[in-house]
Amino acid sequence: MLLWLAQFFQDEIGPLRVFNFITFRAVAAAATALLIGLAAGPAVIRMLTALKYGQAVRTDGPQTHLKKHGTPTMGGVLILIGIGVSTLLWCDLSNRLIWPVLVVTLGFGAIGWVDDYRKVVNQDPEGMRSAEKYFWQSLVGLAAALYLAFSVSAPSAGKVFELFFAWVQSGFEMDLPPKADLIVPFFKTISYPLGVWGFIALTYCVIVGTSNAVNFTDGLDGLAIMPTILVGAALGLFAYLTGSATYSKYLLIPHIPGAGELIIFVGALAGAGLAFLWFNTHPAQVFMGDVGALALGGALGTIAVIVRQEIVLFIMGGIFVAETVSVIMQVGWFKYTKKRYGVGRRVFLMAPLHHHFEQKGWKETQVVVRFWIITMMLVLVGLSTLKLR
Repeated sequence: MLLWLAQFFQDEIGPLRVFNFITFRAVAAAATALLIGLAAGPAVIRMLTALKYGQAVRTDGPQTHLKKHGTPTMGGVLILIGIGVSTLLWCDLSNRLIWPVLVVTLGFGAIGWVDDYRKVVNQDPEGMRSAEKYFWQSLVGLAAALYLAFSVSAPSAGKVFELFFAWVQSGFEMDLPPKADLIVPFFKTISYPLGVWGFIALTYCVIVGTSNAVNFTDGLDGLAIMPTILVGAALGLFAYLTGSATYSKYLLIPHIPGAGELIIFVGALAGAGLAFLWFNTHPAQVFMGDVGALALGGALGTIAVIVRQEIVLFIMGGIFVAETVSVIMQVGWFKYTKKRYGVGRRVFLMAPLHHHFEQKGWKETQVVVRFWIITMMLVLVGLSTLKLR
């Protein structure tokens, strides 16, 4: 929005040309989201407290968490406000790649809001049932995957629907250009053609999987938000380089015209995330809730698909992956042993993984900071794929 205004008046007011630079608008978006979050945070927390939107703590969780009962949740709304307002103010609204990221973020946020609402109103720690939640996640994820299959492959916004209709006319058998292939990091030339259906399937899994992975990680004060910021910032760098014909050619990564604009969204995410961390640091004044965790995970997955770095996301988001795998292993092994031996057995002391370390005697802040450190190292590994080929 501000970009349009600046371009309209830049002939009369020369300094407004600075708005044409993506890096300037990315920094401005981060600062705007940060200020919105810090300014609105106390009011949002008071409102959530007044509405009695307090967290219902699981009775089968760590006993040290029982004192958190009643802490305001649904604080992810604060993050979404910062991201939404800042992105709309500073990004190029005609960019074809900004909108799917925003739609996925707000769509998953809406699903999380319903889940949180049921938890706090009904005092039910389970909230929305898994099948229902998965249905709505799948609906948003598949819609985004279908659009991204052609928006990533198309050279411009005007070609997206042309490419889609060409696919329909081909009997749904058309191949996508090489830049839509699955890229294997650390190798110069290894990539796997996906085709439209393969692209949709992979994109769906990445978006929905990352959304749920971040949600599993959101169990301790500050645990999920900092890795999200770190991974998001790295993906923002990938977006900037992918959107540049010069840098992408030099680094041997796909050139996706318009992808650089995603750094505006990432800047807003980082600013809003830091503002939320101000209130979420231990002991937390507010919890993110599913409204924030599902939305942020969906955003990371969508950006990773656009910049064609799904495997790199898997590496950098190793903490998210470990948390998810720990839940799958715990539930699967418990069900298997209960069916076979009559008594369920556990792989971990408690799942997700962060609770396992709490049960082993780590303090909450130790778990959080150590997981942050691991994420920082994994992000550096992910960024190294730009040159280590």
